[in-house]
Amino acid sequence: MEISYRSAAEFAAALRRAAEAHHEYEQRTGEPDPDWADWYARFLVDEQAAGRPRATDAPD
Repeated sequence: MEISYRSAAEFAAALRRAAEAHHEYEQRTGEPDPDWADWYARFLVDEQAAGRPRATDAPD
C-alpha cells in the first residue's frame, strides 16, 4: 500500500501518534523493541488504510 501525507506537519503528527502507541506497547510487553522502525511503519500504513488515526494498540 502506498501512503502519503499532505505536509511535514501531518507526517510529524502521525509519527507522534506512532511513538505514543509504541511506548504503550513496550510498557505492556515490558521489553524494549529492537524492531521499532518496522513497528512504526506498520502502524503508519495501518492508520492510513483505516482512514483515521488508530487507537494505541499494536499494529496487526
